[in-house]
Amino acid sequence: MKTQIVKIKHLAVMIGIALAGVGGSGTLTPANALTFNFTPANGMSQQAIDGFTSAGNLWSSLFTDNVTVNIDINFTNLGAGTLASAGSTAYFFNYQSVYNALDRDRTTADDNRAVSSLTNGSTYKRLLNHSSDNSVSGSLTPELFNSGDMIINSANAKALGLSNNLGADADISFNSGGGYVWDFDNSNGIDSGTYDFIGIAAHEIGHALGFVSRVDDIARIVDTAKNGSATTLDLFRYSTASTTQGAIDTTVGGSDKYFSLDRGVTSIASFSTGIGFGGDDRQASHWKDNLGLGIMDPTSAPGEFLKITNNDVQALDVIGWNRVNTTATAVPEPADFVGTAIGAIFGLKLIQKRRQQQAKSTTKAI
Repeated sequence: MKTQIVKIKHLAVMIGIALAGVGGSGTLTPANALTFNFTPANGMSQQAIDGFTSAGNLWSSLFTDNVTVNIDINFTNLGAGTLASAGSTAYFFNYQSVYNALDRDRTTADDNRAVSSLTNGSTYKRLLNHSSDNSVSGSLTPELFNSGDMIINSANAKALGLSNNLGADADISFNSGGGYVWDFDNSNGIDSGTYDFIGIAAHEIGHALGFVSRVDDIARIVDTAKNGSATTLDLFRYSTASTTQGAIDTTVGGSDKYFSLDRGVTSIASFSTGIGFGGDDRQASHWKDNLGLGIMDPTSAPGEFLKITNNDVQALDVIGWNRVNTTATAVPEPADFVGTAIGAIFGLKLIQKRRQQQAKSTTKAI
C-alpha cells in the first residue's frame, strides 16, 4: 500500500538519486555547498534531528550554492492520510527580474537551454483554466493570458540572488498521529511496514528549495485580472496545447503536463495534473505518480527507499541552483526583489494504493 507523502502547505520537496546511485546519509559534501540550519521544536528526538541532517546532506552533496536555508522542524498531528507537511516563506517578483536572475545564474548546458526557452521581457504567456463565462463551473476551456507576476519561495530566491532572508525559509512537520512508523536509518534499506524518514524529509526540503507549482491555486482564480502568480518551476511546465500557442501550461486538467527546456518540444518528465477540474488529484507540485520519475513523486509506500533522480536535480538546477561538477565560473550578482513576503503552503499526503516496493533485509544493524 502507498500513501501520499506530504501535504503542501506552501512549497515543499524530497530526496535520493538514481544517476549513479547517490543516496543515503553517507554522501560526500563538496567544499562549497548548499547548507541547512534546522531548528527543532522542543522535545524532538535526536533520531529525527539526525534524520533531517542526513536529508539535508543529500541536497548539499548535489548543489554548490553559497546559501544557508533555515528550516523549522517538528512533529504534530496532521490527521489521517498525511505523512508530512511543508510550508515556505515566499516573495512576489516581477517576471523581468526573475528572467534576469536566471540568465545570470547559468552554470550548465541545461541552464542555457532553459533560459533560451524563456521570454526576455516584462511578461510571459500561459494557459489558464476558465470557462466561457469565466467561472469554474461547467466545461473548462483554457485561455491564453499574459502575466508579469511571479511568486518564489525564499530559499529559491536566495539561490538566485533575489533575497537575503535571515528568518525561517520553511517549516516541515511530520505526522505524530496516524500510527505511522518511521525508519530513521535508510543505509541498509527500509524495514517492512515503515516509512523512509530521511527520504520523506528530503522530499519536503525539495519543495522548500523550489520544486513547487501554483497551478492548483491558479485554477481556482476566476478573475483574469487576478490570475495568480507562477513559480520558477511553472516556467518549464508545458502541454501539447500550450506548446502550439507558445505558452506554458498553468491549467489543472487531464491532459499531459510535462517538464521541458525547449518550449515544450521535448518532454523530459510528466508532472501531476492537479486536484479537481479533471486532474489526477495529485498536487501539481510533483512528478506524475507511479512512473518512478524522482523523489518528487507524490506518494510513498511502506518499505520503499526514496531516491533523488536526475529529473529532480535537473529541475532544481534550471530554477536557480548550481549543480556540482560544472565548468562554468559565473557567479550571479544580487538583485532587488519586488513585492512582499507571504506564507505559502504545499504538502504531500499519504494515499493508500498499490505500488511495487523495494524490500529490505529482515535484519537491521544497530
